[in-house]
Amino acid sequence: MKAYIQIISALSRALGLAAILLVASAALVVSYMVFIRYVLNGSTVWQTEYVTFSLVAATFLGSPFVLLEKGHVNVDIVPNAMPHPVRLIMNVVAGLFGLAFCALLAYSGWTYFEEAWSGGWTTETVWKLPLWIPLAPLPLGIGVLCLQYVAEILKLWGDPE
Repeated sequence: MKAYIQIISALSRALGLAAILLVASAALVVSYMVFIRYVLNGSTVWQTEYVTFSLVAATFLGSPFVLLEKGHVNVDIVPNAMPHPVRLIMNVVAGLFGLAFCALLAYSGWTYFEEAWSGGWTTETVWKLPLWIPLAPLPLGIGVLCLQYVAEILKLWGDPE
């Protein structure tokens, strides 16, 4: 159990780093796009699409790290007022609901990704980016989020408080 938690935590941190790099690259591409458009009066083809896709990818890929670090919005006044056994049950039930939702999202994201891959779908822009590339972060990030939910539930059982 401890090895699983450590491996998934390391994977979540790696995806968090990937999300940071995607946001940084999006900022650089926006700066490049502004320079090309307004200083050199040139046209941009791929920049807007890249920024959109990279920011969405950062959201999905960074989600396991956010769960790992408890960075999500959390209203905990009621659970904190409860005794430990009740709080444990509430946290496990909430984790199971989150896991179920994310598992459904990961499955439907995988289905969409697979259709784009096997169908050879591309964007309808001049860039013609294969759509499986921007769709891959959804099943990957949310799939790891599912694994992180399992790790968080396991941590609850191992935490005597």
